[in-house]
Amino acid sequence: MKIGLLGLGTVGGGTVTVLQRNAEEIARRAGRGIIVSHASVRNRARVDALGLRDVRLSGDPADVVDDPEVSVIVELIGGYEPAYSLVMRAIENGKHVVTANKALIALHGNEIFTAAQRKGVMVAFEGAVAGGIPIIKSIREGLAGNQIRWLAGIVNGTANFILTEMRDHGREFADVLAEAQRLGYAEADPAFDVDGIDAAHKLTILAAIAFGIPLQYDNVYVEGISGVTRDDVVYAAELGYVIKHLGIARRTNGHVELRVHPTLIPERRLIANVDGVMNAVLVWADALGPTLYYGAGAGAEPTASAVVADIVDVVRTLTADPANRVPHLAFKPDQIANLPVLPIEEIESAYYLRLQAADRPGVMAQVSRIMGDLDISIEAILQKEPGPGETTVPLIMLTRRVQERHIDEAIRQFQALDSVIGEVTRLRVETLGNL
Repeated sequence: MKIGLLGLGTVGGGTVTVLQRNAEEIARRAGRGIIVSHASVRNRARVDALGLRDVRLSGDPADVVDDPEVSVIVELIGGYEPAYSLVMRAIENGKHVVTANKALIALHGNEIFTAAQRKGVMVAFEGAVAGGIPIIKSIREGLAGNQIRWLAGIVNGTANFILTEMRDHGREFADVLAEAQRLGYAEADPAFDVDGIDAAHKLTILAAIAFGIPLQYDNVYVEGISGVTRDDVVYAAELGYVIKHLGIARRTNGHVELRVHPTLIPERRLIANVDGVMNAVLVWADALGPTLYYGAGAGAEPTASAVVADIVDVVRTLTADPANRVPHLAFKPDQIANLPVLPIEEIESAYYLRLQAADRPGVMAQVSRIMGDLDISIEAILQKEPGPGETTVPLIMLTRRVQERHIDEAIRQFQALDSVIGEVTRLRVETLGNL
């Protein structure tokens, strides 16, 4: 089986390495040998470093896509363009596609899969979510007999590294972000990671295969981690919680929730102890209950593991009737249900609130009255003593579950009080079942 490789960067190089090192084992699993016969690359030195021999090289990736000898196109360029145009061209040429491009699938997957179905070809994308963790295959095939009720995932290693360092070493967000950039965990422009965009791409894909809904990135509520302070991390720990940047998808009363945001979770949960750049996805299925999928969420060979597995899947199913292959999004195309996405103000969650209040009598009474008027129950309160010469104190509250619009109104009323200084910090709290 001859494949064409678009991109020889980190993941492309890892894919070549795994294919070469494990060639015999891969052939045993796939039923035939798999070789890279054509690749597009800008840096020819990269080709020499990888030891590629007898591979046709092109500076123009369209040459690879149009090569009649190539049966499978492996797109590892990333981004929206030219990746989208190249993938659609490959499909039109009747070629199968393997990609690790989460942005491409999240934003353009619906039209890509429609085109692939029309041409009778496969598009595989395991490497697009959580690196080498086989989470897509697990949900799409291993849990096919279940109704997925909800899932929650740490799916961005950069954000997880930053929050871990803030918790373990008491460091400020900006300092850890700078270190993440030095270590290569974060780009020079880290917005995709710290603002939640990358996690939202991945959640879009996970929700589609979990619930049988269209890919709809534009309907995901997204909140990054730059507003989380060292104090928030400390106060959360005092209350028995850890702050993680989670992507959460939940099916509820004919709607689905799609949200990415910093979240307090109980420190005893397994997922609360996923640290550094590691990823994990917790899935709750009705027959199986909770399962946790953990592993490396990025890197050359971890992601290449998923890419090569997809290539093997494509090779295994080439002789299968296209109508009887595993559907791209787990459900038969005519069974995709366009469930409405619940607006963020209508979701229910518990909440962590931190406000800076004047150190004078009656402030707590004002805050309690507002909470009581809005039927918001308080689970726990931390009230710190003022430091020497300080006239304000931090007040931290954990609420019980309540609709978010009530919390929005409470925050609006808090900030109207002359005894509350500055902005109120609000983080959501999820208990995540019993794992």
